[in-house]
Amino acid sequence: MPPRLSPRLAAIVHALPLQPHSRVLEIGCGPGAAARAVAALLTTGHILAIDRSATAIAQAAAAAATDEITSGRMSVRQSAGEDFVLRPHEEPYDIVFAVRVGALDGRHPEDGRRVLRRIAAATTAEARLFIDGGDPLRELPIPRA
Repeated sequence: MPPRLSPRLAAIVHALPLQPHSRVLEIGCGPGAAARAVAALLTTGHILAIDRSATAIAQAAAAAATDEITSGRMSVRQSAGEDFVLRPHEEPYDIVFAVRVGALDGRHPEDGRRVLRRIAAATTAEARLFIDGGDPLRELPIPRA
């Protein structure tokens, strides 16, 4: 069963350009409510939810374990955005989103540059990056070398 979302999070999830087969990366997932809602919209796709907090990842894993994770539509990993790297044989992502992540909303510019480099290395050439702060989302360019 998809999680109950606040109106703001529901608007963000529904504004993402998801396809049933999308590979999605959420940076700063917290307890995983948005990631679980995205997973509910995927059929052959997958969402990886990351957060720097071990507590948040434990909460997200516990909430998603019986449905989203066992179905293969979702996984969680403890990692800060600025440290994220694909694992061997991990496919790149098509869509990246972050809600209230200081490195991407301008509060921490140096971390932001590092996160953008990590996103560029972990995504397809056509990937898109979205953050909150728009109506309801704002798209940021992914810098390509």
